[in-house]
Amino acid sequence: MTVTVIAASRVRRWPLATAATACLFSLIAFWAAQRAAHVSMLDLMVYRAEGETVRAGGDLYAMRATSANLAMTYPPFAGLLFTPLTLVGVPEMRTLATAGNLLLLVALVHMSLRLVTPGRSRTAQWKATFWAAAVLVWCEPVWTTLRYGQINLLIAVAVLWDLTRREGNRWAGVGIGLAAAVKLTPGLFAVLLLAVGLFRLREAGWNHWLRQAATATAVFLGTTLVSALILPHDSKRFWTETLFETGRVGFAEETANQSLRGVLARLMHTDDPGMWWAVSAAFLGVVAMTLAVRAALRGDKALAVVVCALTALMISPISWSHHWVWCVPLLILLADRVGAVWPVAVVALAFASFALWWVPHDPGRPELDQNAGQMLLSGVYPLVATGLLAGYALTRWRRSRTA
Repeated sequence: MTVTVIAASRVRRWPLATAATACLFSLIAFWAAQRAAHVSMLDLMVYRAEGETVRAGGDLYAMRATSANLAMTYPPFAGLLFTPLTLVGVPEMRTLATAGNLLLLVALVHMSLRLVTPGRSRTAQWKATFWAAAVLVWCEPVWTTLRYGQINLLIAVAVLWDLTRREGNRWAGVGIGLAAAVKLTPGLFAVLLLAVGLFRLREAGWNHWLRQAATATAVFLGTTLVSALILPHDSKRFWTETLFETGRVGFAEETANQSLRGVLARLMHTDDPGMWWAVSAAFLGVVAMTLAVRAALRGDKALAVVVCALTALMISPISWSHHWVWCVPLLILLADRVGAVWPVAVVALAFASFALWWVPHDPGRPELDQNAGQMLLSGVYPLVATGLLAGYALTRWRRSRTA
């Protein structure tokens, strides 16, 4: 009897072991492919230079690093966060960053599944996690994040860690606050929490949405204040000057810029779409965040989070293609909610095809002279996001009319 039970238990574990093995082989193959491609991990080297500048007491926003002459663009807290990178050699740093990012991808997939399918058993969640991670690691945003040694996966995991906590968890909000202190755009999730909490205030009083928004805000402000005490000159310069220098990050029309501003810059053949972008971003932001808040109020937290993430990516002045690692929860949500296979396949293909790099790009700024076909390819992520948001809005409008 005991032997039979043990044998049955081992059989049930095989699918999980198989999924884990497939994931491991895929991640190893990915790592080998990156090594074969001689990826530069350019941004990681900039992060290291920022940490060295902080340790040396230098001027963070006067610093230039690598052969690309790249500048510091994040808030001062990021410079403090990157100081540990200076404690190991460059080869070790690259290895640790790659391994850490691959583990973060698995964590992001797992948290996305917890957000989208909270009722699954733990074993089923991990099986789905390993299979999904084995495939999603090959998406362009993930590839490019590891190619440059970026921190996008860390930011996304910090945000989703907050948003997958149980109601009343006293730590919920810390992740969003820290993420916003490193990169400002995750602060939009705090806006979502605040808006939903305010709508719930009349019926539920002080609620977990407001508590989480307050925690995120307090952590952001506290972290920013501590950074100002440690780095007063850099903090003053960032919040009064650097924050408003959008050109410091890069040219708006670059193919890698997958935001609404990037699309408009290429469409208008200019590096500054001006008021066209400001008005369009404001309109899109209000409409999309309204959809997100309403989804949350209906109890559809997963949809609200994904819509908020797409909104942040679209309205930001610069959203490099590697910022779109939010395609991971997006694809998981679509796979769970959409009955037909082809819409999910089309969206997955958009993120796996590397289509935006099929058009002429750097050097010489050829994006200012793109034709219609090139514009479509170089705007693939914003076009997909706009299509999904419009399709969802139309679906909700039709349902409201027939209700």
